[in-house]
Amino acid sequence: MFGLGTQELLIILFIAFLLFGAKRLPEIGAGLGKGIRSFKQALREADVQEEVEKIEKTEGAQAQQA
Repeated sequence: MFGLGTQELLIILFIAFLLFGAKRLPEIGAGLGKGIRSFKQALREADVQEEVEKIEKTEGAQAQQA
């Protein structure tokens, strides 16, 4: 993951633990998880909207030809 090994990840986690404390880390993780989930949902909705627009455009072109 990002070219980081186990030792590097443990060092980063330890530094985060020192900076934020044990009580804040779960809150930060939960907030980060919600943000990522929201971002992925927005991407999926954009893809669905794009597909709907393609279908409507195709149906509109077929209706004009008929």
